[in-house]
Amino acid sequence: MAKPVLALEGVTKRYRIGTPAEVEVLHATNLSLASGEFSALIGPSGSGKSTLLNLIGLLDRPSGGTIQLAGQQTGRLTEAALTRLRGESLGFVFQFHHLINAFSVAENVCLPLMARDRRLTRSALTRAEALLDAVGLPGFGGRWPSELSGGQQQRVAVARALVVEPMLVLADEPTGNLDTGSADEIFALMRRFNREHGTAFLIVTHSTELARRCDRHIHILDGQVSG
Repeated sequence: MAKPVLALEGVTKRYRIGTPAEVEVLHATNLSLASGEFSALIGPSGSGKSTLLNLIGLLDRPSGGTIQLAGQQTGRLTEAALTRLRGESLGFVFQFHHLINAFSVAENVCLPLMARDRRLTRSALTRAEALLDAVGLPGFGGRWPSELSGGQQQRVAVARALVVEPMLVLADEPTGNLDTGSADEIFALMRRFNREHGTAFLIVTHSTELARRCDRHIHILDGQVSG
């Protein structure tokens, strides 16, 4: 059995929403993702998907329970240590690519490495160019994001997510802003990296067609996770 990349045990999340009383939006969640797993996270709006993804991405802390990522228990880590673990172990792809127009395409791919190393290195640019070639954009490193189509910009976003060689990529509606053809291409791209490099993916999607092509379906409804 593949080694777990992520393990949530009894994880809850509560918020105070304008009153002293707390509202629990995620209930006693147990979830494990194995290395190389390709999973879809499915649920209606308001079901708790964003809350769960923020916790897995170490962007928020749980109210209860434990989260283990890459073999580390995260509960007692400092914010600096969480940031370091996030930068080393996770990649992120969003519905909107969030490229920075003031940076070249290659520099956008390098952003996670720049955040980690606090500078732009030649090796980072070399890595970016190799990834751009791998996602079907050879020679695009010197272009500007505004010169690219929506599908091409999302390919750059996928390359950026992979530049640190993460163990797990969290993709939040990565094809939701694309036409059908571009969506299929982005999905196939993520699938190829999953199979060739053993990178685990957790993909939030409203598309039943894309979800059907994932190996595992994780359902969330009213803060309860199953699957």
